[in-house]
Amino acid sequence: MLAGPVDGANVLDLFAGSGAMGLEALSRGADRATFVEGDSRAAAVIQKNLDKLRLTGARIVRADATRALAAEAAAGAKYDLVLVDPPYDSYENLQPMLARYLPTLLAEDGLVLVETSNRVQPELPLELLKSRKYGTARVSVFGG
Repeated sequence: MLAGPVDGANVLDLFAGSGAMGLEALSRGADRATFVEGDSRAAAVIQKNLDKLRLTGARIVRADATRALAAEAAAGAKYDLVLVDPPYDSYENLQPMLARYLPTLLAEDGLVLVETSNRVQPELPLELLKSRKYGTARVSVFGG
């Protein structure tokens, strides 16, 4: 849903898994990407993928999303693009935490892309720009 380059962007990839979305952002011109992944094996995969693709500007945070978001907000971090792809069955429990921290972390004119089950319409205190269903998934884009 986000076509084109993300030149110069500072990207936050929450629930990064293999890091595919953050890696894509770096390969399309983002300056920096912070990957948040609590699973050490998945974080190791992200590092291997970064090395294999020779991408720079990455930071891997091995913590759960709540701790990572609180720390980033306390540090005054700002992101141009936030990618949120939690396990589908946990989104509704995560939504209050995301609603609390994402507006603080979003840079002016920044975007938040949220992937959920197609049965869930995410609600955040941000402007919903578009939301589309793709099979069993829904992708929603919010702006600050």
